[in-house]
Amino acid sequence: MRATVRIERFADQGRCVAHIDGRVVFVRFALPGELAQIELDEPHDREWRFWTAEVVDVLEASPDRCEPAWPLAGPLSSGGGVGGADLVHVTRSGQLRWKAAVVSEQMRRLGHVDRSEVDVVAMPGDDGRGGLHWRTRMELVADDGGRASMRRRGTHERLAIDTMPLATESVLAAADAAGIWDGGYEPGATIRVVSPARRETADDGDTSSVRARDAVLIDGKLVAGSEPIHEKVRVAGRVFRYEVAANGFWQVHREAPAVFASHVRGLALDALQGRDDAVVWDLYSGSGLFTLPLALTVGSHTRVLSVEGSKTAVKSARRNIRHAGADEVDIRCGDVAKVLSGLSGDRRSPDVVVLDPPRAGAGARVCRILADHGATSIIYVSCDPASLARDTATLRTLGYELSSLRAFDAYPMTHHVETIASFVAVPRP
Repeated sequence: MRATVRIERFADQGRCVAHIDGRVVFVRFALPGELAQIELDEPHDREWRFWTAEVVDVLEASPDRCEPAWPLAGPLSSGGGVGGADLVHVTRSGQLRWKAAVVSEQMRRLGHVDRSEVDVVAMPGDDGRGGLHWRTRMELVADDGGRASMRRRGTHERLAIDTMPLATESVLAAADAAGIWDGGYEPGATIRVVSPARRETADDGDTSSVRARDAVLIDGKLVAGSEPIHEKVRVAGRVFRYEVAANGFWQVHREAPAVFASHVRGLALDALQGRDDAVVWDLYSGSGLFTLPLALTVGSHTRVLSVEGSKTAVKSARRNIRHAGADEVDIRCGDVAKVLSGLSGDRRSPDVVVLDPPRAGAGARVCRILADHGATSIIYVSCDPASLARDTATLRTLGYELSSLRAFDAYPMTHHVETIASFVAVPRP
């Protein structure tokens, strides 16, 4: 079923809102203000509160519309349909406005705070690359013919591909060298290619073993390159070195580790106001991206408690902490809420808490534990505006005030956005 509609406003998941006979329709590949012909997804006769649809023709285009830089990720009607780039039809400046509007709306609706002007920062170099070539990790699945593929949206069909424009040039070079586009895999096999960021400008000047620094894994097993992956992150003029499991979590954008760690460090310094003997908690700490700068550049006697649930990540973090000489770090492996609940009652309250939870957010229980422990300042890193907004509402009821909010376009061409918020405890009368 097709219909002509006026697109009204941004929604979540890279969609916009329109209406048909009073029913809400969430439309893919649309932009506010446009007049567009859309095709409703099947079944469109269901008695649900809303329908979903996709643009098949644009009758009146927004100034923010552009030709998709990666046509295969565009609308199905144009021969596209693979996932992973749902804002590929939007200009770079339009993507920033879209993400600012979504963050602002989620904070208003779920967080009950008015942030009408949200600053969304483009990552260094992205505009020059047209929003492409930023992923340092690429994961694909072998189709029924054994070829590297992505799923065609709205179907169970897998579409064989021979490149992935969001991946960095070095990831694509590693993929080419390993012959992953040639096929021959077991159907359903996962194909993961990893290449550390900034290797072309590595400060040791060694380019002879560049390929050895990459990793290609099939179903989690290393078949080319080496692991762990060696990452370098420059913060406050100092280069921090990290070993990360090739199949483990690391910020996927080539510039994100340095940008996020620098911003978190700056917020921590602002909160501490020159205090030299601070207690800092780094929760959901992964391989120690924030742990090392917090321990080694925020006061000469800063003590850090690091908590992470993944045993693989904790193993990497322990190694990274040891190599960096960060002696004042106490690292714990386990569920964050359980670890914090088990801390001794005589432990000093944290001056700053940094948390970077998974997409679902920290949740009310963890927020309450932070308040019970008397956290003075909270720095919250989030990859989902809705979960951040929900936890913002919880923290406000616990006596915290949102003091700053910045968003980062760490996922160009997609609806995803990273946010870093800071909260301060409001003195009680």
